[in-house]
Amino acid sequence: MSVSPSPITTAFTAQSTADEVVAGIDLSGTRAVVTGAASGIGVETARSLARAGAEVTLAVRDTEAGARVARDLTATTGNDGIRVAHLELADLSSVGRFLADWSGPLHLLINNAGIMATPETRTAEGWELQFATNHLGHFALALGLHGALAAGAAERGGSRVVALSSAGHMYSPVHFDDIHFHRRPYDPMLAYGQSKTAVVLFTVEATRRWAGDGITANAVNPGGISTGLQRHFPRELHEEFARHEAAGVFRYKTVQQGAATTLVAAVAPEFANNGGHYLDDAREAHTVPDDTDPAEHPHAVKRWALDPAAAERLWAVSAGLLRVPA
Repeated sequence: MSVSPSPITTAFTAQSTADEVVAGIDLSGTRAVVTGAASGIGVETARSLARAGAEVTLAVRDTEAGARVARDLTATTGNDGIRVAHLELADLSSVGRFLADWSGPLHLLINNAGIMATPETRTAEGWELQFATNHLGHFALALGLHGALAAGAAERGGSRVVALSSAGHMYSPVHFDDIHFHRRPYDPMLAYGQSKTAVVLFTVEATRRWAGDGITANAVNPGGISTGLQRHFPRELHEEFARHEAAGVFRYKTVQQGAATTLVAAVAPEFANNGGHYLDDAREAHTVPDDTDPAEHPHAVKRWALDPAAAERLWAVSAGLLRVPA
């Protein structure tokens, strides 16, 4: 089996925490947006950024929950630069309102929000919900913030986009002939996998298109963290994870450990102006063939997620769905 040569490594590991990644780093004057920051690893991502001095906007569906998180972050970090903004990624009008309200430069866009293994559901446009939320909503958000990110890059010598993917990307490429499951039977895990492959492909093409503007995009796999994200898991999948954990094959991370790889992509010097990568356990993952068994290489990235031709095609298809210039 062939793998990519010399993946980028850092001083951090699977056991590192987000706070350890930002230790000693001063993010004063840095403006960050974290989607899905009202729960789970989004909270800890925002906390560590705030602890390092960043001005953080929590882009959340539930603004009351977001306000509670903002108060907690201010109390625990002493940072009063925490803002809450409404964002429903599956609703393009909500994305548009968020963009209309944004002003000034942006230095970090953390596309953290996501849904997993949901029952078959469609948006008002008829799009499959996981693809619409995990990819298309974030795609629309990033496109709309491109100017702000470019301005941030001009200020600081670079800005970064971090997009949360998953080992689930290994279960499905993007099926361009039937992205929204109009002809094939709906499978919630395949839909999830496709959406998370799309997340990685976005970072590949965004880096190619936007590197000249000083914008770098990378994808990360946060690892297994027990959060509300798994609420749609079927019972047998929960039982399978429990068996693997009992056997020592799998171990859940804490939420602070789960946020660490996001922070590596966001602030580590190894990934400054260096994008289009997939990170796992605080380092770049090895690339494996598309027919690799995910159970044998859960910390790798499949070639289909880094394919430049697929990335360019996905960008064009996504822009077409959003009815914006490609």
